[in-house]
Amino acid sequence: MKRFNLLAVLLVVALFLSACGNTATPAPAPQQPAQQPAQPTEKPAQPAPAAGKRPQVCLVMKSLANEFFKVMAEATEKWAKSDNTFDLTMVGMNSETDIDTQINAVENCITKGVDMIVLAPADSVGLVPSVKKALAAGTTVVNFDVMLDQKALGEAGLKDFLFVGPDNAEGAKLAGDALAKKLGPGGKVIIIEGNPGADNATQRKNGFMQSVKDGKLELLDSVTAHWETEEANTVMTNLLTKHPDVQGVMAANDSMALGIIKALDAAGKSGQVQVVAFDNIPAVQPLLKDGKLLASIDQFGPEMAKNAIQTGFKMLGGEELTGWIKTPLKLITINEAQ
Repeated sequence: MKRFNLLAVLLVVALFLSACGNTATPAPAPQQPAQQPAQPTEKPAQPAPAAGKRPQVCLVMKSLANEFFKVMAEATEKWAKSDNTFDLTMVGMNSETDIDTQINAVENCITKGVDMIVLAPADSVGLVPSVKKALAAGTTVVNFDVMLDQKALGEAGLKDFLFVGPDNAEGAKLAGDALAKKLGPGGKVIIIEGNPGADNATQRKNGFMQSVKDGKLELLDSVTAHWETEEANTVMTNLLTKHPDVQGVMAANDSMALGIIKALDAAGKSGQVQVVAFDNIPAVQPLLKDGKLLASIDQFGPEMAKNAIQTGFKMLGGEELTGWIKTPLKLITINEAQ
């Protein structure tokens, strides 16, 4: 009987020790991921391209009928081929007012899943929703040449969105001041504006207006020709009838200056009416040398898209860039003409 009791006691002790052992060693907790997913923000993180995959870059320009963007496209394509570290797709519009085509181009780039979109918006407000959509898809977006509208960006939750480009107001004032110096106080001038929906058109008009004020010029008229050569020719032809005493014209880009000078040639006033413009495209070099164009502003277009793409690669690499990266400007006169 005593032997039975002893065995029973030993059995109870063993069961007790076994239960204590299970309590002291809890089951392993579920393994946590090495890195928690980022919290949702208004500006999604910019993912780097997958290892071994060449970055895909989409360059969305304005009208390729504008020599400024044709030269830019050629220079950027040449650089991309020599660099040979990424794949480049370039798209543009048929005309400066063909905003829908540019929006569709951005949408196509998003659909293709490119790593980076580099955008010169034709409409500073109209392209903001497309930019927001691209960011939501995880695409890095670099705004260059023409600044997106700051109010529209703020309303879209994209405050302090990066811009890479020149100070268009400053550049226009350089050209406007050259005209004011040539004409002197009281000089009668006309401003031919760019597309009213584009920020650079607004800023260039602001710069010209400051020159009118500072130079004590008389502003006869200010109208748009939507950046287009032929439209500028028609507009200027009509303005010469309306204002036959005009002495100077401030053109918001060189493409329009070509149409303006064509109208002046037809009226026998080329060289008599002074013209200043903006872009310094190859087509105006002979006009600078002949004195038909007083001055233009070089904003170094062939380098501009390259700078924006290189900035985009910094962002893909993890750099958080906001604000304004200013690119250079230079006043070009007969002495600097190529």
